[in-house]
Amino acid sequence: MFSWVKQEQGGRNKEGEMYQTVTEGLQSLYTKKLLPLEDTYLFHDFHSPALEAADFQSKPMVLLVGQYSTGKTTFIRYLLEHDFPGMRIGPEPTTDGFIAVMYGENEGVVPGNALVVDPKKPFRKLNAFGNSFLNRFICSQMPNQVLQSISIIDTPGILSGEKQRISRGYDFAEVLRWFGERVDRIILLFDAHKLDISDEFSEAIRAFKGQDDKIRVVLNKADQVDTQQLMRVYGALMWSLGKVINTPEVVRVYLGSFWAKPLQNTENRRLFEAESQDLFRDIQSLPRNAALRKLNDLIKRARLAKVHAYIISYLKKEMPSLFGREKKKEELIMRLPEIYTILQREHHISPGDFPNVTKMQDMLQHYDFSKFPSLKMKLIESVDKMLATKIAVLMAMIREEESKQPPAMVSGGAFEGSQDGPFGQGYGEGISAGADAEDWIVSRDKHRYDEIFYTLMPVNGKITGVNAKKEMMNSRLPNTVLGKIWKLADCDKDGMLDDEEFALAQHLIKIKLEGYELPNELPDHLVPPVHRKNPTADALYNHSED
Repeated sequence: MFSWVKQEQGGRNKEGEMYQTVTEGLQSLYTKKLLPLEDTYLFHDFHSPALEAADFQSKPMVLLVGQYSTGKTTFIRYLLEHDFPGMRIGPEPTTDGFIAVMYGENEGVVPGNALVVDPKKPFRKLNAFGNSFLNRFICSQMPNQVLQSISIIDTPGILSGEKQRISRGYDFAEVLRWFGERVDRIILLFDAHKLDISDEFSEAIRAFKGQDDKIRVVLNKADQVDTQQLMRVYGALMWSLGKVINTPEVVRVYLGSFWAKPLQNTENRRLFEAESQDLFRDIQSLPRNAALRKLNDLIKRARLAKVHAYIISYLKKEMPSLFGREKKKEELIMRLPEIYTILQREHHISPGDFPNVTKMQDMLQHYDFSKFPSLKMKLIESVDKMLATKIAVLMAMIREEESKQPPAMVSGGAFEGSQDGPFGQGYGEGISAGADAEDWIVSRDKHRYDEIFYTLMPVNGKITGVNAKKEMMNSRLPNTVLGKIWKLADCDKDGMLDDEEFALAQHLIKIKLEGYELPNELPDHLVPPVHRKNPTADALYNHSED
């Protein structure tokens, strides 16, 4: 069944042998340590199908979820800067199925039934959801640079009302849960004009329980409201999410308008640009963190598998040998919350590691408890040893792999050139202002700074640190910030400031007060002309002064 499992077992790795790659190590640990425990206690029937080679080797995946017409497909089009096969965009519900947008040398569409038999794709276990789902699942392949680093999953637009939930023909929430366990990032899209969270959308969000670290929220089409309305919309969205996502932490929300059309309200342009760059950086980091995410998911799976083994073996132990099995079974199912508490105390397990009690009670109705296996401590100890020692080795390998060959960040499409050139975020602002100017930018306000400088009683053209401190303290900036400004401005490191160094210090204070960050080293264009090694710069400065 698992050809790669047989290959791994045939190699007979010795204890402590180093793996060639982190991916190989994850595969080997799963098949040798965790898979036997899962098989023994029917883990795959209750929770999640077995993992295959493609699950470990696949590229990072991004899952987009949202109500209809919130801009999910347009968001993908915006990232790729290219139409993809099977794409439909409109104000009505257009995407009626799941579309996996992946890299391929030839552009085309692979239908769901063919997709789930491809061993190179991580979708084989979706076969369990039947033809109703597979008929609405396709893989859209195209040669796009963005897709060389990540894959993107588009989902059907969610409507409000009971009709759609009944007429889907497959368990929508369970499909989302399956994807949520395997993707690297889950992006929930909201429209600034559609903040209501329908019953099915609430159910979809709850399907991602346990994957909170993967969830990001995007408030799309934010340019269609003004600043005052945007504040109200943002507050309403956070209130709605607080009722659905039951965590004490505030979920990260990105504001913006993610399509290549002019902004309708430009008053928040800088905010939208900063937010989009933050989101882009988050997506670009996915290849770098992919191995760590898979390792984290393997640990979560191992903890759940252990708890499941304790539950199944306890139910087996409590069953009578001959008579009254059905009655005892009903009693045990009713007592499942109490059993959870007993196992927590007995095995020192956190309550958060246990599966949903209601769902577990429903599933246990269909099983004969007397046929459940007893507790095999050897399998539990093997998983414990993996978590205690083997995982630490892989963690060290991840850092080692990153230091030798850092994974390439996502590039191409909307990511291409987003940081470079005059349209990059912050270009010509703050510390980079004046970088392409012929004159020294500080000289434009130097006449004002000189007036202050000469009131501080300079000696031989310089003021002492004590006198400079008195003036700089007027900015009310913290001493740590003023100390950094002093180090940047004191170019000759003599503990005093001449008129140009003082002007530079005042310029840096101005930059900080405007909300920009200070550099660790002074950029060349801000070095005072007198302290530059290039004599032509002095000539240009003197010419501008004249």
